[in-house]
Amino acid sequence: MADTLTNRLRELREARGLTQAQLAEAIGVSRKTINTVENGIYVPSTVIALKLAAVLGEPVEALFALAE
Repeated sequence: MADTLTNRLRELREARGLTQAQLAEAIGVSRKTINTVENGIYVPSTVIALKLAAVLGEPVEALFALAE
């Protein structure tokens, strides 16, 4: 059984009034990377996950979780 990662990235980004491009610039990745993470296509590295959490002011666990 493969684990699936879920995320609240879009929800938390939009709540802070950030575009994908603004969030991408803040952490040093492309807008496409943010898009693919939000859509569950790409599982971010630990470094990217930590940067996202820092910029959004949330613990990593608030952004990402293993699906049941």
